[in-house]
Amino acid sequence: MPDQSRFLLLDRDDVERLLQPADVMAAVKEAFVLHSEREGRVFPVVRERLATGGVFGIKSGDVPSQGLLGFKAAGFWPENRKQGGEPHQATVLLMDPATGRPLCMIDGNAITTMRTGAAGAWGLKMLARADSTSVCVFGAGVQAAVQLRFALVQFPSLSQARYVTHDGARNPQFEAAFSTFSSRCDLQLASDRNDAVATSDIVITATPGAGALFDAHALQPGTHLNCVGADTRGKRELPDGVLPRVRLVVDDHEQAKQIGETQWAPSTPCIELGDLLTGKHAFQRQPSDITVFDMTGLALQDLTVARGLYRRAVAEHVGSSIAWPW
Repeated sequence: MPDQSRFLLLDRDDVERLLQPADVMAAVKEAFVLHSEREGRVFPVVRERLATGGVFGIKSGDVPSQGLLGFKAAGFWPENRKQGGEPHQATVLLMDPATGRPLCMIDGNAITTMRTGAAGAWGLKMLARADSTSVCVFGAGVQAAVQLRFALVQFPSLSQARYVTHDGARNPQFEAAFSTFSSRCDLQLASDRNDAVATSDIVITATPGAGALFDAHALQPGTHLNCVGADTRGKRELPDGVLPRVRLVVDDHEQAKQIGETQWAPSTPCIELGDLLTGKHAFQRQPSDITVFDMTGLALQDLTVARGLYRRAVAEHVGSSIAWPW
């Protein structure tokens, strides 16, 4: 009954308790497939810079056949670092599509981190060379770490990892996070970013997207790139001249042209990763191909992951359930 309605709140600790990488991988794959089959809708993205120096965005969508509706309000507030806080902030809200009533509000930071890492993993599985042994990651923050972790899990063949920081200094905390992989993969700070790109089979760019991270000539045939940082108009990580040389894969055509790396060369032919997963498009990598996965993030990824968390929370009696009469 309307006066007996409940609203579930899942905070950061609840989410971290419930979130499992294997579940996130499955949910993210489902989101790509739903998008490919047009069973799930992705609504136009809101992404705007604020007078406070932050960037605010809303990603929303639905899956009518599954009764799934919701959005993620999120963005990037760099000044948070001065207060010892995380600059990325996100909140997910699931709603009942039949009534418009809110069902569950979830701290979205861990969801965003994990689903983006899982999306990158699917990009690697579908596009990178199976014999890849070396990886270079630009960045040493939360997203760089999760991207590298998923890469090391998905590619046991990786034996060399290098990371590039904005100031060229070592990040002991970042290195310590990968101590469990030290027996099979050597992680080192890159002394020359162009050399690191030129000698890596996989390149991951996970920075705030303030500008080109390396010179175009450094990119060699056979390399795969996962590009994470361009998610707003004006952001980029790749230099001019790269996209015309590559086989480009995106998560969403229109979104990539508006806010992804593809905004810098919108006429570049591309296909969606979901179409590779469903078999709508065949993809056979040639040894000399340079491939790029332009990752802008799908609302459906947030929603499928959030739905899984909501179901687990209800089943395991996790979270704060409050009265929400209407």
